[in-house]
Amino acid sequence: MAQALREVVRNHFREKLAAGRVVSKLSVRIARSVEIVHIAKSCGFDALYIDMQHSSISLETTSQLCIAALGIGITPLVRVPGADYVSRVLDGGAMGVTVPDIESAAQARKVVARCKFEPAGERSTGGGLPHLQYRSWPQQEVVEVMNEATTVLVNIENLAALEAIDDIAAVPGLDVLMIGTNDLCAGLGVPGQHGHPLVRDAYRKIIAAARKHGKTVGVGGISDRKLIAEYVAWGGRVISMGSDLNMITSAGTARANYVKELSDAIK
Repeated sequence: MAQALREVVRNHFREKLAAGRVVSKLSVRIARSVEIVHIAKSCGFDALYIDMQHSSISLETTSQLCIAALGIGITPLVRVPGADYVSRVLDGGAMGVTVPDIESAAQARKVVARCKFEPAGERSTGGGLPHLQYRSWPQQEVVEVMNEATTVLVNIENLAALEAIDDIAAVPGLDVLMIGTNDLCAGLGVPGQHGHPLVRDAYRKIIAAARKHGKTVGVGGISDRKLIAEYVAWGGRVISMGSDLNMITSAGTARANYVKELSDAIK
């Protein structure tokens, strides 16, 4: 019976990671309607990454985007402002969360506990989950399948986390160490220098800890494709390819500049 539920609750992002593939996610910061979900799917992204930390997107809007994503087979992930939001966004349709400002293994264990039902954690069972298409299933199967399908990510973005990386990576139930490169650069005293030797050393250290403990590493905040490819070659597997805002401004700027070039050419 649990297998039948697994066919309903599919985390394609997680499945591709398990197969050793490199996966992509599009961050959502300004879009508020379900069109962005279909656009992300059409573009070929593996996950929609709703950023509640750096936007004014509400819980209600987050849930609607997550539910739309579930319906078309793109994995909805949510970057929450803090651990207190974890259970609410998961109940609202998210298949995984990213929690910022992690500094210790104790904090990482608390995140896992809030993401997982007993016996793996302490998440409350409210019933009526959109992941289950609002159908009733045996509770034991719901707990088993949802625990399997829920992806737990934590941001590694400060010096305290870097110092404690081996202990954090060892936390059971944690799936992805998502490197917040911009914040990490700032903490290392090299803001914006994503390829600086200190940043490269940090990546090596995080990837080594992840490999030791069977975790996945995510690359975030970098637009330089050559550098992304280098970090993937080292072991990065989850790639944040920017936000809806970044893509609109970059594509829009390129097209506006093209018209300006045409105008300049006829002077």
